[in-house]
Order: sequence, then C-alpha cells, then structure tokens
Amino acid sequence: MGRMIFPNLPVKDVSRTIDFWTSLGFEFNRDFSSPDAACLVVNDQASVMLLQEKFFHGFHDTTPHTGTETLLCLGVESREEVDRLCEAAAAAGATDADQRVDQGPMYGGSFRDLDGHIWEALWMATT
Repeated sequence: MGRMIFPNLPVKDVSRTIDFWTSLGFEFNRDFSSPDAACLVVNDQASVMLLQEKFFHGFHDTTPHTGTETLLCLGVESREEVDRLCEAAAAAGATDADQRVDQGPMYGGSFRDLDGHIWEALWMATT
C-alpha cells in the first residue's frame, strides 16, 4: 500500500464547504469529520481535511496570511471531466473557472473555491 496524504486547508464555513464539494460530485468521510472539520475524499490514498479557520490555526502557532501557499491539482479521466468539474465549481460559487490550458497531451482548468484555494483539474494522455 502506498502512502496516504491528507493536505489540510483552512475554511471559513465547514457546512458551506461540504455543500460546495458535494455539488461537484465529491464525498466525505464522516468518520473523520466534525462541526470543525470535513474529510473530503479524493481517492483511496488521498483526502483533504477542510478545517474551520480557528481549528486549523490551533494545530500549530500559525498566522493567517493572504498569499498563495499551495496549488492543488486533481487528476481527472478526460478533457470533458476537466470542463465538467470547472463548470460545476463555477455554478457552485467558485471563481476564475473559465480558462483552460490545452498543451496537446495535457488539458487543464482551474478555479478558486469558496475560500480562495486554487484547485486545478488536469487530464493527461496516457501512452
């Protein structure tokens, strides 16, 4: 079994965040969720912990900042899935979801979620 990964991101409203990601077709692991946290399942090896801001900053002595800390990229199975995910995100309140990058064997789009985190959807041709 490979290593699992659990990136943690601060969010303003856990309930609203759950609604947003559910509308995009994602599920949550309720065993690892609470009023302060939601465990967004990406696949069997990756989940994203979406933590209420105060709860997030309580783990370490972190100070909220305004710069981009990370870009999260989700691999998808087709070019159409890139478009579907970005369009669903825009319909659910995401911003910056209208541009696509077509580089032949790679096709992608991105959006900012309700808390401004940047998510990319990327399809890569396999040989």
